[in-house]
Amino acid sequence: MDTESVGTPKFDVGGQAVIEGVMMRSPRSFTVVCRRPDGTIVIKEQEWQPLWAGAKVLRWPFLRGAVVLLESLWNGLSALAFSADQQLAEQDAHRKPRSLGAASAGGRERTSWSTYGMVAVSLVFGLALFVGVPHLAAWGLGELFGFGASSVVFHLVDGAVKLSLLIGYMAAISLMDDVRRVFMYHGAEHKAIFTYEKGLPLTVDNARAQSRFHPRCGTSFLLIVIGVSIVLFSAVLQFPLSSHVAADHALKILIKLPLMFPVAGLSYELIKLSGRKCDTSRVARALAAPGMWLQKITTREPTDDQLEIALLSIRKTLWREAQRGGDAPPIGRVEVYPSADAIDLPLAA
Repeated sequence: MDTESVGTPKFDVGGQAVIEGVMMRSPRSFTVVCRRPDGTIVIKEQEWQPLWAGAKVLRWPFLRGAVVLLESLWNGLSALAFSADQQLAEQDAHRKPRSLGAASAGGRERTSWSTYGMVAVSLVFGLALFVGVPHLAAWGLGELFGFGASSVVFHLVDGAVKLSLLIGYMAAISLMDDVRRVFMYHGAEHKAIFTYEKGLPLTVDNARAQSRFHPRCGTSFLLIVIGVSIVLFSAVLQFPLSSHVAADHALKILIKLPLMFPVAGLSYELIKLSGRKCDTSRVARALAAPGMWLQKITTREPTDDQLEIALLSIRKTLWREAQRGGDAPPIGRVEVYPSADAIDLPLAA
């Protein structure tokens, strides 16, 4: 496997841990690499087309955050489904691709409609858990301790409940063996991205030396969302909307739902800023610090074979970005290799 230096990074690469693998995404590429139970490596890569690509207004600052959040949810669920299928797929450890993209991984392909359904269910569950439940909990505590729904204290309590739910959920699932392995791949993903961002050769030795805590992690994004929501909700919902208490709370929950889009937009800009300025700005480091702390729960130190998978994922992503004149096919292929040594992914100059 070619391991030359990637030079100065020219674009952002982000990723997500999946079941026994890593997904990476760049401006033009969407890649999932995972290891099957028999040790064979499966690579799925295709051209990335953003949602609502023709609506350039949705890519403007402070608007793009909500779109990126939906895209990340779509990418993450489809990558998780693919990686789960590969753990059940019929094995052929000796299959050797005739050329890059020539071998089929088999397994089941999820339809677009099933992915739509998973995204919809995830959105409804997320909004209910992180908008409805915290508001109702803050209402109950307000009745107990004497603060109203229009007070700053109410929104601080609402945010504290959100934070408690987030930390409690992540801490609870981290006790599961399967999730702990996903968190190890999460650490591998961060280390691989750091290796790329520093322009180092994409080797296991170089990746091993990197931090597993990254300022642009989705974990950090969720914490920023909680902080921004406290400020925005306090500013917008500082007056009663109905003389009837139950109706007032119902209306405020309904208003909070669409407000999550500007919350996501502003949070996205803040995490982008903290990621770019973390090395030079104390403010950016302070903004990133809570998320980096929470990553102590959501990441684990990876093994070398997990780093190998993360590096292959980022190299395959860079493979498409390095093509000239649209040489890479838009519809990617699924490849199966017996080992990492059988994979040749040269980086174009």
